[in-house]
Amino acid sequence: MRISIIIPVLNEAGTISSFMQNVTGLRGIHEVIVVDGGSSDGTPDIARKYAKVIDGPKGRSFQMNAGAATADGDIFLFLHADTDLPLNAAETIEKSLSDASVIGGRFRVRLDNQGWRYRIVGWSINVRDCVVRGFTGDQAIFVRRDVFNRLDGYPPLSIMEDLEFGRRMCREGKVARLSEYVTTSARRWENGGVFKTVFLMWRLRLLYFMKFPSSTLQHWYGDAR
Repeated sequence: MRISIIIPVLNEAGTISSFMQNVTGLRGIHEVIVVDGGSSDGTPDIARKYAKVIDGPKGRSFQMNAGAATADGDIFLFLHADTDLPLNAAETIEKSLSDASVIGGRFRVRLDNQGWRYRIVGWSINVRDCVVRGFTGDQAIFVRRDVFNRLDGYPPLSIMEDLEFGRRMCREGKVARLSEYVTTSARRWENGGVFKTVFLMWRLRLLYFMKFPSSTLQHWYGDAR
């Protein structure tokens, strides 16, 4: 299986080099595509040293769709620029998709800050996913190319696009929940405060299910990444 990794970025110059070294060092990856949403700090120039870089409209959903449109892999893996995959990511993805009934999946997640508050946050994300299948982009969502196209890609939302796409995947077919972990940055919780950020995200999800406009939710969420 040819796995295309698609990475939406915006002003990640401080960390993009080490991140790209980790991604391009993985075994079994067919291609890596970075989609820049209008960075002003030189992120595309740094990323271009390691992978193909294209420009896309600002917004993760739009950037990921733009990347998928240029990718030629059989499997699309959507990866945030602050999330590291396990070394055996490609192997575990291929193993899960050896079952023809599985259309895609996601990893479990842990934060790179090992303080007890952050361990609880990671644990709660995995529990929520297990109970309500509310997986997020931090979990490195992967999907078969034909299924992605059949679902018309990510919905044109400025926020909650991962939650909505995951719900559509679950309605479409069997979605794997891998036992391996990705490690994502705790910066969102560090900058906003752990409990304040957790409360904000739960409130936004509730309002999303109550059909509040995506633009309104994005305004409350801000530009945190």
